[in-house]
Amino acid sequence: MPVKKKRKSSGQAGDEAGLKKCKITSYCRSQASSKVISGEEHFSRKKCLAWFYEYTGEDEIVGPEGMEKFCEDIGVEPENIIMLVLAWKLEAESMGFFTKEEWLKGMTSLQCDCTEKLQSKFDFLRSQLNDISTFKNIYRYAFDFARQSKYRVINKDQWYNVLEFSRTVHADLSNYDEDGAWPVLLDEFVEWQKVRQAS
Repeated sequence: MPVKKKRKSSGQAGDEAGLKKCKITSYCRSQASSKVISGEEHFSRKKCLAWFYEYTGEDEIVGPEGMEKFCEDIGVEPENIIMLVLAWKLEAESMGFFTKEEWLKGMTSLQCDCTEKLQSKFDFLRSQLNDISTFKNIYRYAFDFARQSKYRVINKDQWYNVLEFSRTVHADLSNYDEDGAWPVLLDEFVEWQKVRQAS
């Protein structure tokens, strides 16, 4: 009998030890499962490259056709502001084109290696426009990004001044200083707008 008791108590101790192990194991499992549920997967460079090659031609560049398919897949129109912010994030040099280096660098910084991950970053990309200094950087980037060599309608200084003008001058132009250091382009705009408002 005492032997049985000892076995029983050792069995109980074993059960307790087993119970502790179960608690630890279940704790670890619940930790792991919460990771899966939240959808946080590690960024994969290999997966990111495979994603890039879905949109490239023989020259290994996402060109206009690939860009159209890319926009379709992520559910965004090519002219959507998200595409400009994304191009800025990728530091793309030419509108309508992403090189492999630009793609990898930008998507790595965003930690996106698939369509779904990029879609989950849309709110973040839009929010970049709410920060004054970031917006200024994106606005300045847009000049070189959108410039076509055939057309020279506006120079870089004028482009920067348009942003400053839009931020400091009231919509009714009541605080516009005609003797200020605004470029002629904006003086002419104000003159045109005042004539238009008067008529």
